[in-house]
Amino acid sequence: MRPTKPVSRLGRALMACAASAAVATVGLAVSPASAAPAKSVAATQVKPGDVCTAADLGTRHPYIKTTEVTPEITHFKGWYVTQGATGYQSVTTSTQTTISVSVGLNGNVQGSFAVETLGTVGASLGLNVQVNYSSTSSESNTVTWNFSRPGYYGVYKGTKKVTGTYGSLNCNRVQQGSGGWALKWIEGPGSGSFTTYTTLEEGAVRCEDTVPANSIMAKAKGLLDCGSPAARAEHPAGAVAPTAKQTQDRLAQRPAPTSGTSAGQPKATGRSAQAALNCEPGVYKIDVPGKPLNWSAPLLANDGIRLRVSTFFSAHLDNWRLCNVTENNGVLEASLWNWGNGGCATIPANIANQEQAYLTTATCGEDDLQRFYIYRDVPGSSKIGLQNKYTGSMMGYDRYADGDLIRQYSSGRQDGTGTYTLTGV
Repeated sequence: MRPTKPVSRLGRALMACAASAAVATVGLAVSPASAAPAKSVAATQVKPGDVCTAADLGTRHPYIKTTEVTPEITHFKGWYVTQGATGYQSVTTSTQTTISVSVGLNGNVQGSFAVETLGTVGASLGLNVQVNYSSTSSESNTVTWNFSRPGYYGVYKGTKKVTGTYGSLNCNRVQQGSGGWALKWIEGPGSGSFTTYTTLEEGAVRCEDTVPANSIMAKAKGLLDCGSPAARAEHPAGAVAPTAKQTQDRLAQRPAPTSGTSAGQPKATGRSAQAALNCEPGVYKIDVPGKPLNWSAPLLANDGIRLRVSTFFSAHLDNWRLCNVTENNGVLEASLWNWGNGGCATIPANIANQEQAYLTTATCGEDDLQRFYIYRDVPGSSKIGLQNKYTGSMMGYDRYADGDLIRQYSSGRQDGTGTYTLTGV
């Protein structure tokens, strides 16, 4: 039997196992760029304990904790071929299960951190996996195949489903056994699970065929329910009604709805009442290192925190205090209270899920959108990086310019523009 399109190396190996069993790679309906070569990501991978620099304080990277790869059948149809009905036939399959790409519990993939997470998965496993949001439900369900022998077939499309968990690596100072300090990648807050899949394959398999164990083809053969009366019976040429096992398996594969924030992520409380703050006595500017621009809070409620030059007329909008400060494993957590307008730095709740959402101030409250992790350089340096507790994103700006907004970037700004200096006033 011959497929109607070129067969992959995997397909040739499988066809060698059984003359009547065949497989072909299916081009995805999504953008070809959604499959990332492993080499392009491998060079950027970092591990816990690796050395970082002050330019990395405002960045973060994912690291993969666990992975699992399982064959899945996405489309399937029982098909009977009689002696006089061999040759090319187009089979309309039914959707068996749907696999959607996700990072955390979001229904899509947003931001550079999510894309890097999936790229790291592919690199670590040596697989080309989808790194943008896509779903196997977008695939055509028609398989055109050249049936060379009569018999009962399972006509299918399938893929390797890749799932697992990830953590977040941030750059922070770490005290050495000698008493000195160094900047290293540490496990920061924020973790979750991911789902992605490899390029789809299509094929046809009979009960008589010998196939590799734990392969997509073996998964399809299992759906044939070869021991059932329906598999052993003679049928007219064409579609065979699903067996009880096939129907049961299809119902079991329906995904459960997900909701809530990603694993390890705290909940935002939304609009909250004025909170009593315990602020440290120091007052600081949050500067761009070696340059005159620094964070300046807005006068208007609908504006954001922007880069500004401090002048006599700044009215303390460029002065910040750290409040309700805690420390865990060398990482500070604090609210950023502005002396000029009396508000606390926050990501607006209605856009908190968006990459490059802007930073503003609001009435101080018990709200994780107003809490920030502060990553510090070694003692003697006042350079820091800032991460929002709720979104997990790092604070940065698009370009160095007077009036440019401070925004969140899920992986930070890799050019070092997410590193600031906490300068005492």
